[in-house]
Amino acid sequence: MEHDFILDQMQIEATPFALCELNGKGDLGLGQDSTATLHYILSGRGEIRIPGQLNLPVSLGTLVLVPALRSHVLHSFGEDIDPLPQCRPAGLNLVHLVHKQDGRDLHGGLVAICAHINLSLKNLNNIIDLVRDPIIDTVADNPGLAVPVTQILQEIACPSLGSKAMLRALIQQAMIALMRHKLQRDDSDLAWMQALRDPRLWPVLTHMMQSPGGDHSLETLAEQAGMSRSTLAQRFSDAYGSGPMELLRELRMQKAADLLAQSDMPVKRISAEVGFKSRTAFSRAFEANTGQSPRSYRREKKASS
Repeated sequence: MEHDFILDQMQIEATPFALCELNGKGDLGLGQDSTATLHYILSGRGEIRIPGQLNLPVSLGTLVLVPALRSHVLHSFGEDIDPLPQCRPAGLNLVHLVHKQDGRDLHGGLVAICAHINLSLKNLNNIIDLVRDPIIDTVADNPGLAVPVTQILQEIACPSLGSKAMLRALIQQAMIALMRHKLQRDDSDLAWMQALRDPRLWPVLTHMMQSPGGDHSLETLAEQAGMSRSTLAQRFSDAYGSGPMELLRELRMQKAADLLAQSDMPVKRISAEVGFKSRTAFSRAFEANTGQSPRSYRREKKASS
């Protein structure tokens, strides 16, 4: 599959869920989500801070895609910004997350629209889970990202018939602009898409992502791909920075996090669903990956929903 075919056939689903508004200088913690999150900066300057990563500078029009299960913080520099229209996120069923420096209304700040992103291709619905590291694009590199900002602010300020659909479409437009720009530059941020073009890796990826809890091994995956274990490991390393079993572990944790957040399925059953033979082993692996026990993660997500 060529990149043009992939972009043409790929379905991009954007689900806006929050408007983040930092008034003055300060931080707004966003925790870790079971799905990838896109932050689109509508005003101001600051950073997105992710533990273990370099701080990502953001300003008007910047797009940042944060992979699933990555705790992160929006930080505002508190600089003066151009006046914005009065936003009415409740009219679009958006959560309004607000931080005020010292509890005061100040002129400077940072405003971002946040959306959950899902990508599907050829009946595979969770391709976004292949994203391993944050992806960022800026207006300086991709001027087209500034175009939807004014329209998004208009929809949030004056919600009306079709505003939710328009908001989704505008965020999808920005996401397509990001992917097109990165692919045109052969950017390493989208190296994972190379595997989508490999006819021998595609069946392996499909199998892993559709049934992450299956009894997979390097040997069975290599046999399915029709290549040696070392060749398969190298192909995965080139695309994802690690081998297939490391990717599989992350897919299992993401699936588990989604089940914990979206269902009432018992933890013991979830552990079996994602390929663990014991609840204890699963709980240990989940806490090592997220810093939270499965029960703690579920309580937090249920409380915030």
